[in-house]
Amino acid sequence: MAISVDSPEESRKLCQSQGYTFPFLSDPNAATIRAYGVLHPHAGEDGHDIARPAEFLVDRTGTIRWENLTENLLARLRPETVSHVLDGMLADGAVRGK
Repeated sequence: MAISVDSPEESRKLCQSQGYTFPFLSDPNAATIRAYGVLHPHAGEDGHDIARPAEFLVDRTGTIRWENLTENLLARLRPETVSHVLDGMLADGAVRGK
């Protein structure tokens, strides 16, 4: 899933235009984004707060097992990279599969 400070309508438009099929959650007050330490203050249009790009693998108990953080607003991790990391974690027994 993705979490954004954008409104649900803005996220819906983005998903439709890009063909995303995963859930986009709206965090307009940036509460979750602050909790995960990925707030990028005043970096958005008109100086609005936004989230910096980040990926987290969270297990069923809510424990963060892996994270990828960047300051580059254009950087996005490729899905196959996350899949590779998850495969390695499963092989090492760090997380259990379904």
